[in-house]
Amino acid sequence: MHTLTVKTARREDLVAITAQLQDIVAVNGWQSGMLFLHCPHTTAGLTVNENADPDVVRDVLATLSRLVPKEGDYRHSEGNSDAHVKASCMGPGLSLIVEGGRIRLGTWQGVFFCEFDGPRNRQLWVQWMGA
Repeated sequence: MHTLTVKTARREDLVAITAQLQDIVAVNGWQSGMLFLHCPHTTAGLTVNENADPDVVRDVLATLSRLVPKEGDYRHSEGNSDAHVKASCMGPGLSLIVEGGRIRLGTWQGVFFCEFDGPRNRQLWVQWMGA
């Protein structure tokens, strides 16, 4: 297993991590199999979405903030209940196909680490299963 450190810059942030993941694949010489990602944080998650137009990231964050506002009828005492809900919407894990030494994604797709309670230094666990 590999651990990728992700530094987030804002309270809510979608950080593109496709290049870092591809570097892990290349350095290890992995050619064909599955890359499993797990986010071990309750206020962060993972997603695959468009990575060509930065307005998509802005739109995702704006929509999540509208659907799950920071202030609400929350009882969790830490003041970050919205972050827990948003992380649950994204989910903690992804499975990515690797073929020919490259992560298989659609033309416009990228992998994002989703921060909802930052800024922080976060960990992402990366597990390989060869074909």
